[in-house]
Amino acid sequence: MTLYAIGDIHGQRARLRAAHELVAADRARHGAPDAPLVHIGDLVDRGPDSAGVVEDLRRMSAGDPRVVVLAGNHDVMMVDFLNGAAGADIWLHPGNGGWATLASYWVDTDQPLAALRAAALDRVPEAHLAFLRGLPRQFAHEDCLCVHAGIRPGVPLDAQDPEDLIWIRGPFLKDWRDHGPLIVHGHTPVERVEHHGNRLAIDTGAGYGGPVSAVAVEGRAAFLLTNAGRVPLRPLA
Repeated sequence: MTLYAIGDIHGQRARLRAAHELVAADRARHGAPDAPLVHIGDLVDRGPDSAGVVEDLRRMSAGDPRVVVLAGNHDVMMVDFLNGAAGADIWLHPGNGGWATLASYWVDTDQPLAALRAAALDRVPEAHLAFLRGLPRQFAHEDCLCVHAGIRPGVPLDAQDPEDLIWIRGPFLKDWRDHGPLIVHGHTPVERVEHHGNRLAIDTGAGYGGPVSAVAVEGRAAFLLTNAGRVPLRPLA
């Protein structure tokens, strides 16, 4: 059974649409009309059109049961800011990219924090906020488990901390044990998609000018989707 997955998007609407075209071409070429298409999270921040990315994926997932959209830490930070959660102003730290997301919703950012939040709530459609609030943090399919950041090694998959699923780095990235399913994740950018045997890293740095990568996974075999077709991703030694 095939699973398609798309890495972190970070407001890069045009690159997301190009990735969708690669998936559509691979479906036609390999006869996988029913395969799920999982977006690994981080829809928003840093790029030029977070609002457009959210709208595209909201519409796609509402109209196509094959389309799955997971929550990333940036998506959760946006929701926390709009909800007025304690400490949520961290979303506006220059490194996080919240300002670019507000600009994509045509929010006037030259105002005090309280007024800025009120303006954002006025400009972000309720349908977008409800969509982001409802995003799941994991999706299991056959031999794969898709999450945004990773899992806590050694903890049963049904007992994972939801915060680890969107934030974890070192303890997961440095663990070479078999986790059971192949963990398909993003969150930590890599120059190109990496297959580590126990995990598949697909965030190729769209938030920093890199591509939005799309992959096909069959069992534990993975393939990068390109305009020339599939490129096998061999596990790193």
